[in-house]
Amino acid sequence: MPQEQTFHIRRTFLLPLGLLLVLSLALLVTVLVQGQPLAKALILGFMLLPVTAFFVESVFRRAIITDEGITVHKFLRSKHLSFAEMTAVETVLVRKRAFLTLCVGEEFVILSNAYADFPQLVRALLARVSPSAISDETRAMAQAPPVKTTDIISCWLAVALLAFILYVQFQGKY
Repeated sequence: MPQEQTFHIRRTFLLPLGLLLVLSLALLVTVLVQGQPLAKALILGFMLLPVTAFFVESVFRRAIITDEGITVHKFLRSKHLSFAEMTAVETVLVRKRAFLTLCVGEEFVILSNAYADFPQLVRALLARVSPSAISDETRAMAQAPPVKTTDIISCWLAVALLAFILYVQFQGKY
């Protein structure tokens, strides 16, 4: 029976991102109910679009690794790559951010260290891929996969700022 491992985007990131979305919606409703200028409501509405898209995409994103291959599920789409056909596993590091590119011919999937238990995800992938397909950079990164927390901190700061803005809105000091 093949062993299946599933990896999701870190819940420690999804929680503040979801709160940011809820607070943004609450601020938009507050601005509309209070009869604030239309420009303010439009700006908030336009800000909500990428936050909503990013949250929905992050909630639905998951990578499933089996002995045969990896399937990456995203909102309304998925892609499967076979380990037997994998031609390259490359790594790009940008500060504490890691991106793994898995290639099968012209098809590819990019994974980042936004996934929970990223070190285990890397180990599971490299154990199943042909050693000739793995780049030296990927082998080096796999020794100590980077863990990124600044995105979580930034999201919590945005939540605090939006909570403060909502508080000020309800106090009538705008």
